Amino acid sequence: MTTLTSPHDLLAAIPFLIGYHPENSLVLVSLKAGAVGMAMRVDYPQDLPEPAYDLLASHLLREKSDSALLVAYLPSDRNDGEAVLEEVAQALDRVDIKVQESIYVRDGRYRSLLCHDDRCCPKEGNLVPQIGSSRIAAEHVIAGLPMPFADLTSLAQSLSSLPMAEDPEWIALVEKFTPGDLEADALNASQRAGATAVIDLAEKFSVDGANNNQELMALVIAHLQDIQVRDFALGSHDDQSADKYWSMWRYLLRIAPLGYIAPIASLCAGLAYERGDGALANSALDIALTDEAGYSLALLLHRVFTAGWPSASFAAMRHELHPKVCAGIFG
Repeated sequence: MTTLTSPHDLLAAIPFLIGYHPENSLVLVSLKAGAVGMAMRVDYPQDLPEPAYDLLASHLLREKSDSALLVAYLPSDRNDGEAVLEEVAQALDRVDIKVQESIYVRDGRYRSLLCHDDRCCPKEGNLVPQIGSSRIAAEHVIAGLPMPFADLTSLAQSLSSLPMAEDPEWIALVEKFTPGDLEADALNASQRAGATAVIDLAEKFSVDGANNNQELMALVIAHLQDIQVRDFALGSHDDQSADKYWSMWRYLLRIAPLGYIAPIASLCAGLAYERGDGALANSALDIALTDEAGYSLALLLHRVFTAGWPSASFAAMRHELHPKVCAGIFG
């Protein structure tokens, strides 16, 4: 998705950009030389002070946006869409980012604030187009990309635990491979075994995210308790293998027993963020911090996401750290 040429395109694109059909939301889409960049969603604002809008604008400034698209999805009991969008536009203007389109959606109808022709933009608004008939949807289907989730709840459920996660025999198998307190040489050997298992599982993992080798999956889940193995796993994928790794981490997240979830959820969050799936990334972080409230990587990723780091910068940091992690494990 590189260009959006109409309000219809923009409204069809938003669910793909954030991963689900938004409600009660404010969405800002970054543009660079006309090409779509980061999409940022926040809850629909209520009585925000001016600095809060400036903070939103700062994320697009950090992204080096030259312009932006704005869409406000109003709650049914609010009719202040124009005022909210004007606050955002003023904040963007203060950092020299131009607003290319500004739309509010309420009760199934939308209206552009930048169009003053009543023939195409009547005051009562136009019906929100069906996403399935859009050019944007067709492009995603052709590219083999998934359709957006119906809502945020459905998105979160896509990461929820499967019954296998509570199976006593499966839990016992994971616990069997869990490293205990080891001396230096034994610890390094254990880390090598864990890192090797990550690569082996990725090579064997099928496209749909299923693998029948339960021992290998248990070995990976158990060894991700080791921070070195987890950090090795964080840097193991590249652009060509990202989809395979995403499928693998997502499946392991859904079968991981309690107490083993946080590392895998954090890996899911990092990879989802790189893929531009901000909503999935944050849902995965919520799962990680529910499993272990102070989990260090999840807290770090939360700071990264909140600061609005471009996904490319996060990927570059990960690539830079990976050789150092490999040297620590394999020498």
